[in-house]
Amino acid sequence: MDSEQAERYIERFSCGQDSVLDWVEKQTHLRTNYSRMLCGPVVGKFLEMFVKALSPERILEIGAFTGYSSICLARGLGRNGHLDSVELNDELEDLILQGYRKAGLEEKITLYIGDAKQTIERLGHMYDMVFMDANKREYLAYYELALKHLRDGGYILADNVLWDGKVYAEPLPKDAQTMGIYSFNEFVASDSRVENVIVPLRDGMNLIRKLPVDQL
Repeated sequence: MDSEQAERYIERFSCGQDSVLDWVEKQTHLRTNYSRMLCGPVVGKFLEMFVKALSPERILEIGAFTGYSSICLARGLGRNGHLDSVELNDELEDLILQGYRKAGLEEKITLYIGDAKQTIERLGHMYDMVFMDANKREYLAYYELALKHLRDGGYILADNVLWDGKVYAEPLPKDAQTMGIYSFNEFVASDSRVENVIVPLRDGMNLIRKLPVDQL
């Protein structure tokens, strides 16, 4: 079974997306040139269920794109939970906010438009969970910033860490995005501050837990 067949099979036998996420997906195809960047129904449901299991009070999302993953993350939150989402592309703001309203999640999500590194430092919040799905060249910088603002025992989920197989190709491609992901994965695997596992979910998810001080 090839990867496309496997992906179709997984989607067939996993929970599908509802009308709100259908709308976000359709609008993403109509209004952007990068629809492949959507996390999709399988990753989306994984994020929702992971949040439900973790029961975080505050989540940080680095890279909202058109808001699909934001909606999935926020749907997993409890009554007092909140999501801070940061997106660089201001042209996507109206579409993102439309999706939040359609999902009835305006009160659960705060969208910040701007550079993630500057925005997160300015907010100064501590988080229980961070979801990273932004510029792959900057993953190491986002990772250090996320760790700084993550409570002990909290989780970072970094998406697209298999990068269409480029990170384990031989020879290794030298483009900036592939090297950014490769360097990130390599660094995390040797970082004594965390424990991690890469899950081959769609394009790869690096699941990272910040170790409490007494476990270092």
